[in-house]
Amino acid sequence: MRHKFDVQLMELKKKIVSMGDMVHEAIDQAVQSLKKRDLEMAEKVISNDEQINCIEQEIEQLCTHLVATQQPFASDLRKIVASYKIIASLERMGDLSVDIAKISVRIGPVPLIKPLIDLPKMTELIIKMMHTAIEAFINEDVELARSLAEIDHEVDHYYKKVFDELNEMMIKDPKVASQGVYILLTTRYLERIGDYCTNIGEEVIYMELGVRENLNT
Repeated sequence: MRHKFDVQLMELKKKIVSMGDMVHEAIDQAVQSLKKRDLEMAEKVISNDEQINCIEQEIEQLCTHLVATQQPFASDLRKIVASYKIIASLERMGDLSVDIAKISVRIGPVPLIKPLIDLPKMTELIIKMMHTAIEAFINEDVELARSLAEIDHEVDHYYKKVFDELNEMMIKDPKVASQGVYILLTTRYLERIGDYCTNIGEEVIYMELGVRENLNT
């Protein structure tokens, strides 16, 4: 019986990793669509969101099945509870990627008001956070999960930098305000994705230690 449960837990972990890979791709493509003015890529991100939602439902069903049939306790139950919350964070990150792609579509094929320099750097940090969060989950590594807080501070730094720069541009030239607001929203969505990565880290800590730590301070 225990062997079967361990196999199912491994399957649960694999599905969460697959969902993480799908969300990672969505984030990267959404930002690339904005940077390159690739509206076809943006539409692809929007249409692929249904796949992310489907795998979330599959994982929810597996979690529910494990609770109903195996009646786990202690650390096993925490793993399942944490898995529920991790996929909720991943699903929301996928939604935010769609929001970024929709911004790319709304701006249209026109040139951007400024080259995107800091925003792609911010995206690189977000992708790093995603990899770190998923790796911490796979390896059940508390210290790696805690390291997400430091990367999140770097993300917040870029968010403030882009916010201040675009604010100054819009004050000087109100004609760029419409697109400026869209780019500000994109930066905000990325910052929120970083917060969801720290949420995953918090679930890893809870899963291993049974305590709640706030990594988003």
